[in-house]
Amino acid sequence: MGLEENVFVGTSVVDMYCKCGRVGMARRAFDRMKEKNVKSWTAMVAGYGMHGCAREALEVFYEMISARVIPNYITFVSVLAACSHAGLLDEGWHWFRTMEHKFGIEPGVEHYGCMIDLLGRAGFLKEAYDLIKEMKVRPDFVVWGSLLAACRIHKNVELAEISARKLFQIDSSNCGYYVLLSNIYADVGRWKDVERMRILMKNHGLVKPPGFSLVEVKGGVHVFLVGDREHPQHEKIYKYLEELTLKMQEIGYVPNMTSVLHDVDEEEKEMTLRVHSEKLAVAFGIMSTVPGTTVQIIKNLRVCSDCHTAIRLISKIVNHEIVVRDSKRFHHFRDGICSCRDYW
Repeated sequence: MGLEENVFVGTSVVDMYCKCGRVGMARRAFDRMKEKNVKSWTAMVAGYGMHGCAREALEVFYEMISARVIPNYITFVSVLAACSHAGLLDEGWHWFRTMEHKFGIEPGVEHYGCMIDLLGRAGFLKEAYDLIKEMKVRPDFVVWGSLLAACRIHKNVELAEISARKLFQIDSSNCGYYVLLSNIYADVGRWKDVERMRILMKNHGLVKPPGFSLVEVKGGVHVFLVGDREHPQHEKIYKYLEELTLKMQEIGYVPNMTSVLHDVDEEEKEMTLRVHSEKLAVAFGIMSTVPGTTVQIIKNLRVCSDCHTAIRLISKIVNHEIVVRDSKRFHHFRDGICSCRDYW
């Protein structure tokens, strides 16, 4: 029996390809399936969504409805998440309302979380906060975390502090909340508050987890930390990264040093950004593979804005597609363009 003839195995294959960054192969596996159930359709919708392909996700969703497959609770989480990643505000609102009125599915905390994320990313912070206050279920860390993340994008300190207080009440031991609020303070130059966050973290015995990036080359997995010099080829990596940086500057790259510590000089700030783990992993991946090879990176934290810009420009310089899976989503960089269209 072929994989495409077993709906459960076929669905698992689709899900696997999506989570491995191979959304094209996932779609081919999906199209070959003889039978599809609600989980199969939902897996494909979710896969497109996590890769920033919101239009494709919605097209699959519409095909699903046309095939008279009734969407479930998780399907609508996937639809709203796809809308959120691409900023499809009208579509998101439509399906958020329709899921209850037409399909009888009452919005849960996951659906609200997607809508808060969608509104917040689009700059509608007040509307996002109002929606939280109207929720029929108790807001959880995902909901408040989405609002806090949106506050960083739009530099809204007042709402950030409200969100952070709620998050501290839910889980005061999660250092990520302190770090994100600290970054928001740094973005607007409130360095005394940045120091206050450091002291709070120290008093709670919290330590920020180090960022690291993984890249697989020729069957081996290579791990990089920021400023890493443990790799046996670190001298070649740094030299190649310097060459890439010069080429990036020729096409307009300017380091984004907004959130780098204020008590170091500009040159040191730039050097700190230059050796972020994802840049080291990308440089090693490119120099270790032949042109045309896809370089795949896994980052344990959200990719920073400077690295996102840098990798996008690198993809314009080299003949490689670069796929980065960070803690939030996939980014596909090719020919100077990211699949997220810089909306993330």
